Amino acid sequence: MTASRNDVSLFVRKATGLVRSWSIFDAFIYAIFSINLVTLGLYIFSQMYYLQGGLIPTLLISAGFIFFETVVYAGLIAVMPRSGGDYVWQSRILGGGVGFVLAVTGWWFILWLWVPLYSDMLRHLVLIPLLVLMGARDAAFWFQSSLGLFLTSVILCAVVTLFISLGMKKYARIQKYCFIGGMITLAVVFGLLLWGTPQDFQNGLVREAPALLGTSTDVYSATLTAGEAAGAAAPLFGGGFGNVLLAIPFIVFFNLWPNWGSTLYGEVRGATDFKRNLWGMAGALLVTTVLAVVFLLLLNKTLTWDFYMKANGAWWNYAWGYTDQTPPLPIWPYPALLAAFLTPSRALQIFIIAGMSLWWFGWVGTIFLSSTRVIFAASFDRLLPKKVSEVDPKTRTPIYALLLMVVPSLIVSALFAWNVFGFQSLTLDSTLVIAITYLGSTIAAILLPYTKPDLYNASPIARFKLFGVPLITVAGVIFGGFLFYLLYAWLIDPNKLYNIGLSNTNSIVFMLVLYGLALGIYLGFKHYRKREGIDIEKVHQEIPVE
Repeated sequence: MTASRNDVSLFVRKATGLVRSWSIFDAFIYAIFSINLVTLGLYIFSQMYYLQGGLIPTLLISAGFIFFETVVYAGLIAVMPRSGGDYVWQSRILGGGVGFVLAVTGWWFILWLWVPLYSDMLRHLVLIPLLVLMGARDAAFWFQSSLGLFLTSVILCAVVTLFISLGMKKYARIQKYCFIGGMITLAVVFGLLLWGTPQDFQNGLVREAPALLGTSTDVYSATLTAGEAAGAAAPLFGGGFGNVLLAIPFIVFFNLWPNWGSTLYGEVRGATDFKRNLWGMAGALLVTTVLAVVFLLLLNKTLTWDFYMKANGAWWNYAWGYTDQTPPLPIWPYPALLAAFLTPSRALQIFIIAGMSLWWFGWVGTIFLSSTRVIFAASFDRLLPKKVSEVDPKTRTPIYALLLMVVPSLIVSALFAWNVFGFQSLTLDSTLVIAITYLGSTIAAILLPYTKPDLYNASPIARFKLFGVPLITVAGVIFGGFLFYLLYAWLIDPNKLYNIGLSNTNSIVFMLVLYGLALGIYLGFKHYRKREGIDIEKVHQEIPVE
């Protein structure tokens, strides 16, 4: 850069090179998978066995607050429908440093920790049940080992790399097929639970568990005893409002994510339509919440809530190392598998588990897809190497951004699988850090009408007001208050329920390292670009062209 220094483009190139290959319906399905009832939902419900707030009121109240999240994000998307979502909005409204540190930590670094969690669900929902039903009991039990978990992480990274490398258009087709197949199979599970009785379930469990899992014939009563000893207490209803409030910070691990696709809306047609954006995200939240309530009621009807929660308590009490006694039911009590025990047909049982696995395969791409767009957007703003912003000319996929997710994820997965530095105690950090990122965007949404009036008034959301106050500001205040409550509960944790707050030194150090790394990258590249004659602050005053 010599005489032409002042002519340097602010961005890497004139346009991102990404294309709008998704419809709002594609985004709706992505949102359904992002708050996945079968993977995230059943996984986190099972871990809530020791909490005393009714699960259904906890689910409904949390969904009510999360609705305002969808209003906030639908509005931000309508104003600035750009790939990168949170990073673009925060850097343009709150400032480049804030936007980069919050978005990169929340959408890039912390997603490495999600890989072993997605992998844990892969083995519990897909690999272990299928192997058990096919008579490979020893192989199924092997996947419960540390090496088994790491291998599932490798499998996950291979699958998600393949899916995302195919491009947005083909990935939309994959998730659509998985959604249709998964919904059909879920309907079959609902049907079995609807027509079955508690006695049918007990008979099926006693018939199948000894044959498939090598349990004793008194597996039902033994599970009740083990669950009671583990402290299983979570009710389906009731528990008191105070206990429901204490359960909400746990359940949001499952349902806080209807906006997960917000970083992709630069590639969604019609993204400037506020109502359609809201339909896509709020509709996914509504559908998933209704399905969850129906599922829980059916489990209560046929498995009985007492058995289901005590089976969860017995399993997690062992998995978390509170006892060295293997639970009477020696695998995670997957409701779809337990429902499949209502039929003696092995073929139908395998069909159910294989069909329900589509919920995992349709969902798996969410772990990296949204994140790649944040990394891409930061590179497009010259805060990462130019190579990271390159897209495959055929699939329009930022391949190098994808690699920045895959490689570190395998390292973190190994640390998690063998519990190095107590990594397994950091599970809920995966939610806490992203919630902080969401808080940044929520504050940006509250301020948007006042700090960027020209941008706001020219947008389609300017006409939506409540008593003269911009709707996006009202929704932001409500959702922001909810996030502040969650952060207080996690970090201060006065009742010691979540184990990721100030009492867990590893958790705090881990998060500080991530934020410090993000800040270091930002300051380093800002200084480097300044030496090239590029003012990063000016970059963040402009909105990139898709």
